[in-house]
Amino acid sequence: MAISFGKMLKPFFRISAETFQDLAAERYGPQEDMDKTWLGFEPVARTLVDSFKMTLDDDRFDVLVPRLDAVEVELRGIAYEGVGMGLMLLDSLGPWKKRFQAFVHGPGASYICLLYIGAGLVMPRIPQPPERILAHMDPFFRWMAMDGYGFYEGFFSGPRTVEQQFVPERVSGYARHAFDHGLGRSLWFSTGANVERITTAIAAFPADRQADLWGGVGLACAYAAGVVDRKAIEDLRQAADTYRPQLAVGAAIAAKFRQQAHSSAPHTELACQVLWGRRGEEVAALTDIAREDLPAVRAEPAYEIWRQYIAAQFIELVEPTYQ
Repeated sequence: MAISFGKMLKPFFRISAETFQDLAAERYGPQEDMDKTWLGFEPVARTLVDSFKMTLDDDRFDVLVPRLDAVEVELRGIAYEGVGMGLMLLDSLGPWKKRFQAFVHGPGASYICLLYIGAGLVMPRIPQPPERILAHMDPFFRWMAMDGYGFYEGFFSGPRTVEQQFVPERVSGYARHAFDHGLGRSLWFSTGANVERITTAIAAFPADRQADLWGGVGLACAYAAGVVDRKAIEDLRQAADTYRPQLAVGAAIAAKFRQQAHSSAPHTELACQVLWGRRGEEVAALTDIAREDLPAVRAEPAYEIWRQYIAAQFIELVEPTYQ
């Protein structure tokens, strides 16, 4: 039996769930709180890695979908993220098929955002420049791929990307903002969801990057948190200070991810309650309102205007309670 193209690639893209914890420990040294937190993060990392490898083993949709449906609902979006990684890698290195777009507009439609984020996770490892890949993606969702790109660089190249605040030369324009969303998201995991370590890391960045970083933290704490701790989210809200609107935007987008996939989660509900004072479904609905009547032509992408509109709703509806 012939070996598939995806199986041929696997030896060149070695990754395991343990890699995530090892890298976090390497960066911060032994930390008792991180060991405990990673017990919650481990299923997230394992689901992502397993679904990525599963896709390389067999990318046929009629094989993938039943396997994805077998993943528990709370983690299923992460599994689709792993599939996005695999399909984008196959498309980029074996471009005789267009698996990713076919899956996004077919059986993966309810997980479109997670698929785009997954696609971005492999973009640093493939030869094409980001702008060439983004040009073939949906104009609205393409920036979520850059979020995935930023997560990868933030987590796997932390000393350079976080400590030295390096941005790859081939990431330019608005993509730098989306890159920082993902970089901020990576901090939630690499710090073991430690508010003090997150705050210290973000404070070291230039002021013009901090809002985007806090937005990424908000998405991470609400979507794939691995932590259900009200005080931790309350402490995070306080630490964000003037960046609370951006933190809340991230949580709102996470709630939208959950709504699209019909999969609620305790940590998503908790983050929405603490940051917005509302249920996840209500917060997700606010993102729909923010997407209505987006301007057709603006200097900034519609995706950024959408985020600004969500932040404006937070400032109007919630921020007065902090005064």
